[in-house]
Amino acid sequence: MTELAELKQKTQELGVVVSQLSDSLDLPKINDEIASLEAEQNQEGFWDDQNKAKTVSSRLSALQGKKDKFLKAQSTYNDIVSMLSEVGEGDVDVIELIASMIEELSAFCEDLRHKLLFSGEYDALNCTLEIHPGAGGTEAQDWASMLMRMYGRWAERNNFKIQVLDIEDGDEAGIKSATLKIIGTDAYGMLKGEKGIHRLVRISPFDAAARRHTSFASVNVTPEFGGVGDIVIDPKDLRVDTYRSGGAGGQNVNKVSSAVRITHLPTGIVVQCQIERSQLMNKATCMSMLTDKLMQMKLEERERELKKIIGEQKNIEWGSQIRSYVFQPYTMVKDHRTSHETGDVLGVMDGDIDPFIYAYLEAEARKDGPQAK
Repeated sequence: MTELAELKQKTQELGVVVSQLSDSLDLPKINDEIASLEAEQNQEGFWDDQNKAKTVSSRLSALQGKKDKFLKAQSTYNDIVSMLSEVGEGDVDVIELIASMIEELSAFCEDLRHKLLFSGEYDALNCTLEIHPGAGGTEAQDWASMLMRMYGRWAERNNFKIQVLDIEDGDEAGIKSATLKIIGTDAYGMLKGEKGIHRLVRISPFDAAARRHTSFASVNVTPEFGGVGDIVIDPKDLRVDTYRSGGAGGQNVNKVSSAVRITHLPTGIVVQCQIERSQLMNKATCMSMLTDKLMQMKLEERERELKKIIGEQKNIEWGSQIRSYVFQPYTMVKDHRTSHETGDVLGVMDGDIDPFIYAYLEAEARKDGPQAK
């Protein structure tokens, strides 16, 4: 039987956790934003712009979900405190029930703590994830395909829907590039920290001499902004190319030029899509991806200007090595931003990357904490 004194101690510790969650949530601020979004949703003509409506609804749903979860945790905690004030040493069944409630609430609070890390304006949105191998030919291209599988397995583990928008196979093995769409609440919030260079160290299966090779691949993550931004694209700034799809598909695949590649001439941004059988639909998907990239570029430029003003420098920039995956001479995956590491490299490659994701998000939350206050 669980000792009553032990339960009271655990409840006191749980009270601290609930209080910290309350501080992190900032309920008055969330209520204000919920009221503002609901007012926007109730405006006449709101649903005329489906992209913007979807984005607002997604943000509202995410905020309401966090609020409801916290209120549930708070209510359960109050129930536990109330029950403890009335229970006696001889009430074995009630004591066991309270012990079970404390255990469940602890797990619930840990999950909620993770959810509260997604406080960014665009964290709740879907996202596109691009993977490109670095120099190194087949070895690097194989590494890029390993990363694509890793993110695919991660998406399955977390009940996200994944859609391959574009993929170009390697000459011998692996891929030359891949663009994936990750669909689900907080997809961008979860994956935004994956942006950067990923390094692999292993005995290459493509080296007859069985030598150890180091390979690199880049990952880029872009939120699906939808109608949030005010990006206007001049058709004169675009070069549109069509080509035959390279993947498996219906009878039209490889027979007609349905795949589309669009180059934005002023910035050099290139997007391509071959998932749809219709060239028109592939072009529409490309334009949506291009708009998202231009919006992200605009926000990053604004952020750089703000940092010039406040004098803050960020250590991790696009193009830097963020994580190493070592298969030989030992097994280890280490994130160089947070120092989080594990020896279970096979588990990581099978999609178990949540510990790395949350370690990064928690480090960023600690970094932003003083500014928020």
